[in-house]
Amino acid sequence: MKRKVCVVTGTRAEYGLFYWLLREISNDPELDLRIIATGMHLSPEFGLTYREIEKDGFHIHKKLEVLLSSDTPVGISKSMGLAHIVLAEAYEELKPDLVVLLGDRFETLCAAAAACVARIPVAHIAGGETTQGAFDEAFRHGITKMSHLHFTSTEEYRRRVVQLGESPDRVFNVGALGVENIKRLSLLSREELAKEIGFQMGERCLLVTFHPVTLEKASAGAQFQALLDALDGMSDARVVFTKANADTDGRIINQMIDGYAAANPERTVAFTSMGRLRYLSAMKYAAAVVGNSSSGIVETPSFRIPTINIGDRQKGRMQAASVINCGPEKDGILAALEKAFSPEFQRLVKDVTSPYEKDDPAGNIKEVIKKFDLTGILKKEFHDLPVNIDV
Repeated sequence: MKRKVCVVTGTRAEYGLFYWLLREISNDPELDLRIIATGMHLSPEFGLTYREIEKDGFHIHKKLEVLLSSDTPVGISKSMGLAHIVLAEAYEELKPDLVVLLGDRFETLCAAAAACVARIPVAHIAGGETTQGAFDEAFRHGITKMSHLHFTSTEEYRRRVVQLGESPDRVFNVGALGVENIKRLSLLSREELAKEIGFQMGERCLLVTFHPVTLEKASAGAQFQALLDALDGMSDARVVFTKANADTDGRIINQMIDGYAAANPERTVAFTSMGRLRYLSAMKYAAAVVGNSSSGIVETPSFRIPTINIGDRQKGRMQAASVINCGPEKDGILAALEKAFSPEFQRLVKDVTSPYEKDDPAGNIKEVIKKFDLTGILKKEFHDLPVNIDV
């Protein structure tokens, strides 16, 4: 009998990371893929990106609307409550043998909790990481504790999952799925990309993605304004914006992007969702990636271009030498950009090594979720590490 594997996805970026794993699962005759699309995928405000999943030839078994028209803390919490309810109902109907989740968003936390109550084993991708500026930090580790199989993107993250009490024989260092996209996708040429997005990137173009730092109250507007002020100081640079996720205060940033793009149409363009092919193609031709997205930390170093990582949202992640960290102030951002374009740093990035690169992560994940014996897997013991601590 085929093993029924249910993959839950809630955002455009998450689906882009899932893509090759979905292909691996759907092409395996011993596995039965079930897809649940929820969260931002079903929101017109965020581009109705479930259509991208269907365009790629995948069947979505359940479309679950959970986002309320609010990005306040109360609105997000209500969305989480709704997500838990509809995911529980979906699991009851689909009856998966295993649920596969990725990352740390609130929808993913709800998907793990509902599976835990339904006694369905969970495989979690990208655990053990740390992002000290976002409440996703707590969500990620909570998901780890509700999961039974773990796939990390570096050995350090693997050790951290074991440190959280997970059995080492259930934790696998497979590398980052985002890097696999770079290796396996046939990216657009510069000319094809310009036609696709209606914008010439030129030789000095910045790819900008900035999300709210959700553990800091009322910081989104001030921090993003500092970035816009810095961009004003780089008047020779063209800018491609991708908009923020459905996080607390994300709409503030998106409204500011719209205003800036409208005021600077000759050198800027903004997208709600570029899709993985256009986004990674834009990254390939960018002079630098700027903002606080995880893609600047994980994927960008594989293109051997600089990343300007602003503020604390990604603080704690492993970083390649091509990542320049700065505070969310105009002068600091401008200094980081100046360093990124210096001849010395340009020489450095050409030889940078990414800690996230590893061969065939999707294929390796698929083999584990296909072959791992799920009998009795729900009976978890806390794996204690030998320690000598005085308390």
